[in-house]
Amino acid sequence: MVALAANLVIAAAKAVGGLVAGSPALLSEAAHSVADSMNEVFLLAALRRSRRPADRRHPFGYGKERFFWSLLAAVGIFVMGGCFSFYQGVEALRTGAQEELGGYVAGLIVLGVALLAEGASLLRALYQVRGQGGLATGLRDPALRTVVAEDGTAVLGVTLAMTGMILHMVTGQVVWEACASLAIGALLVYVAYRLGREARDQLIGEAADPEASGRIRSLLQAQPEIDSVEALFTMKTGLDSTLVAARIDLVPGLDSERVEEVAVRIKRSIARTVPEARQIFLDVTDRLAEEAAESPAATGERGGA
Repeated sequence: MVALAANLVIAAAKAVGGLVAGSPALLSEAAHSVADSMNEVFLLAALRRSRRPADRRHPFGYGKERFFWSLLAAVGIFVMGGCFSFYQGVEALRTGAQEELGGYVAGLIVLGVALLAEGASLLRALYQVRGQGGLATGLRDPALRTVVAEDGTAVLGVTLAMTGMILHMVTGQVVWEACASLAIGALLVYVAYRLGREARDQLIGEAADPEASGRIRSLLQAQPEIDSVEALFTMKTGLDSTLVAARIDLVPGLDSERVEEVAVRIKRSIARTVPEARQIFLDVTDRLAEEAAESPAATGERGGA
């Protein structure tokens, strides 16, 4: 919410200042802020929709909504921010840009105010990251991660725009502002690529952290009723929810009631050890039966039936 309010005000100020001053760098920054504003709306939608409880249509819940809307935010940064900034830079190199002293002053004032606002928004986001457990834990939230990336990029982008305008004012060469616009575009494209890649990995089914998977495997292997852990699969279904599926081979001699008791106890132990494990499935597999099923007699090879 803080980032959205800051970006709306800054986008309007940059757009007016860029049109009045005729500054390509300032117009690039205006496009950057418009993209950020649209992305904050996407992220607010993600936060609201991802909290919906599971239903018949989505039995594992709506946690991946955050990843989807984060991917749209990355596309918005690329299209509205990066591509427009490249366009402004190329146009400035091709046609030039004439700015009066008043335009420089107005543009620099707008960028100075934007730098303060973006810096305040970045500090607020970093404070929230710290409140959610620090960088390692807080940045797992795709919405918060996107806000931090946007605000950090905005501070750097405003600095580039101010540098380009000052050099243009001192030297009279528009190439400095054009280069600033191209640099802002390259920065936005890179950030969009990183955010989009992370959202893609989470959408297509990212495994749980290796540390959490290791704890689950160690817990399973420590159970006296489990002879071996044949396979362990994990997948993040949301920010704080993970699906766990394990294929285990039990020791011989357990009756059906004992197997049920063991399965319930193991599931409860996993849930206590890894709180984000919301869905836990155990597949009891007889290794000897599997080997027999793959034998030539079972498959029909070498004269088998």
